Amino acid sequence: MKSPLNFCPNYRQAAAMPMSRRDMLQRSTLGMGSIALTAMLADQAGAAPLAHRPAKAKNIIFLFMSGGPGQTDTFDPKPLLQKLDGQPVPESIAVNVPKIPRSGVNSKLMASPFGFQKYGQSGIEVSDLFPETGKMVDELCVIRSMNHRIPVHGPGECIALTGTAVGDRPSMGAWMNYGLGNESQNLPGFVVFLSNTTGPAPQRAGWGPGFLPAQYQGTVVDSKKGVPFTGMPSAYTGKSRRDQLDYIKWMNQRHLAQQGHDFELEARIASYELGYRMQTSAPETFDVSGESEATQKLYGMDEKHTAEFGKQCLMARRLVENGVRCIQLRNGGWDAHGSIEANHRARSRATDKPIAGLLQDLKQRGLLEETLVVWGGEFGRTPTTEGTATGAKRGRDHSPAGYSVWMAGGGVKGGQIIGATDELGYVPIDRPFSPADLHATMLHSLGLDQHHLTYEHKNRDEIPTVFGGEVIREVFG
Repeated sequence: MKSPLNFCPNYRQAAAMPMSRRDMLQRSTLGMGSIALTAMLADQAGAAPLAHRPAKAKNIIFLFMSGGPGQTDTFDPKPLLQKLDGQPVPESIAVNVPKIPRSGVNSKLMASPFGFQKYGQSGIEVSDLFPETGKMVDELCVIRSMNHRIPVHGPGECIALTGTAVGDRPSMGAWMNYGLGNESQNLPGFVVFLSNTTGPAPQRAGWGPGFLPAQYQGTVVDSKKGVPFTGMPSAYTGKSRRDQLDYIKWMNQRHLAQQGHDFELEARIASYELGYRMQTSAPETFDVSGESEATQKLYGMDEKHTAEFGKQCLMARRLVENGVRCIQLRNGGWDAHGSIEANHRARSRATDKPIAGLLQDLKQRGLLEETLVVWGGEFGRTPTTEGTATGAKRGRDHSPAGYSVWMAGGGVKGGQIIGATDELGYVPIDRPFSPADLHATMLHSLGLDQHHLTYEHKNRDEIPTVFGGEVIREVFG
């Protein structure tokens, strides 16, 4: 570390004075704190992964569709639902539906306004909302039997991204960043993009550190401006900024040595250093202007309705190439209590081509096999209508009792379906899975054992999946 003499004149004078025993002990403590800090920064910048078994994936991209896409309108077609449109739920099915508030059991059944067709060699049926993603269906493992008990957006998003509805635990991205470290020395290990934030408000817990050290939380990135506040101020040169940060670090280290262990201060020191490195590397990483015209078109960046999410998907690929461990793309607005046809068409129009482009681009660059891609929301929607609306104005209510997600890449065996819901799409009747099971599977893909990835909090060894989940072995063939 450079000497901060130019910023602290008394430092030179103090160094020349005779050292008392108290001064010696204090400076020795500061030196030990500096050693510990150096080790911490090295770990944050590029520590060796601590995987518990050979990893199938090195990175993860979570495509989180906030609001709750309807499973019977996307990846879980129900022919009987089409036949019973407008009729009450049959008693034989209604008695098996859990007593969940707002479940819509007493409403009339609603046929999906979208058609389904088979794609690829696997012949998996995909809604006409996703014609481009459908072309990549042989890369997808569709899980049709996800379920939990939280029918409200905020807590539902928390359970989908952290494991509990309370919002006080680390996000899965933070756990992965903590467990494996960051491959990149110049970029955060966990990056988050937000798009179309209409509808349910983004839950900060979804990228927060919870009780883990603050340095593992996600960094929210603006898709137009990149990482905020990383541009070099006009009044500074690289040298003057380095001198300034050296002085700030010296003061923070001194304070840290006096006060003892402090996660927030340690994270702040690390963030200053990372921020300095990002001032040279981040602008280039988030500048997609150098990508070929064909690549930009592949992601839909040449079309108004797909440009924003397409750019985020392209930046996700670039971040994977630069060693960022976990990328979360949150696309909101899927909450279709009314006019589900218009709502889901608008949301799929904005995301289908970019997502298919991401899968195709990762595959052609040899990155898909080492990148786990996950698609899904916080819950699904009822097979019934909500309220008394008719025609195109009909919508669906929340339903966490049964919904679909899909996974691709990262060692996943594509072209398969796991689990099933009943003939109307209410609840799982085969291989029901919880968010904890999905999280355990994601961790497994990255080589992490949920039961060995622990952090002591309030005298308890906490694990990412709270009480444990089942690794869905079939996902990997």
